[in-house]
Amino acid sequence: MQKKTELITNKDGSIFHLNLLPGDISEKIVIVGDPGRVDMLASLMQDIRVRKENREFHTVTGSFENTEITVISSGIGTDNIDILVNELDALVNIDLNTGISKEEPVSLTFVRLGTSGGLRMDIPAGSYVLTETAIGFDGLLHFYEGYDWILDTGLSDALVEYLEWPDTLAYPYAVNANKELIELFQKENFKKGITISTPGFYAPQGRRLRLETFDNEINNKLAEFSYMGRTISNYEMESSAIYGLSALLGHKALTICLVIGNRVTGEFVQDYKPLMSDLALKVFNII
Repeated sequence: MQKKTELITNKDGSIFHLNLLPGDISEKIVIVGDPGRVDMLASLMQDIRVRKENREFHTVTGSFENTEITVISSGIGTDNIDILVNELDALVNIDLNTGISKEEPVSLTFVRLGTSGGLRMDIPAGSYVLTETAIGFDGLLHFYEGYDWILDTGLSDALVEYLEWPDTLAYPYAVNANKELIELFQKENFKKGITISTPGFYAPQGRRLRLETFDNEINNKLAEFSYMGRTISNYEMESSAIYGLSALLGHKALTICLVIGNRVTGEFVQDYKPLMSDLALKVFNII
């Protein structure tokens, strides 16, 4: 049995941060960042049987076209994803009473539906981008053992050399999306590319307010980077952790983001909710 400080549950037996019980979730899970977006997606669903929330983690489980789906908010950042993915995995793969892993693990399907910033002229605001590979500037995966086999080391090494990446920062790691999910979403003809997941919104994404960044040209450099015909399309803050942890735990993961701003042109979509609703409908119809 694990220590109570390793796998923490609440008085009602629910998992600590998500406040969920094992039966509360579907095997198909849509992850959004904004807790308010959960209600927007819930309006597209029927027969909602679960509505729970704790902190930034809001959860709804219901059906869409006779398929059960869970929508859950993660909040912002890979630190929140570390909590989210591990606790969702625990709900289906660990006995919460004993802390013992189940003999036959369950594979969950995660589709992140988020917003992002475009990094190239050919990714205008309003685009839908499917993340073929996520590169993490956050360092989260380095805290886990045995991740070498899931990495696209050629890509990350090429980017490190190209950017002259400083030793003071965590070494970037690249993880590919699940191939089955990429094939499933091919018919929508989304724009595809490499996504950079950063550990912050301002300096880590090249923004300057009162403080300077370590590299004032990083956005231009990322926009011009190419590796074996692949280019970097956008910035966001969660996908590297979702892809990395999912691969290690045996889950399937894919991110599709709405580009609400283009960092090259400065174009920004102020009212992006109709586009997000349209994207959510596309995702629901496919999964």
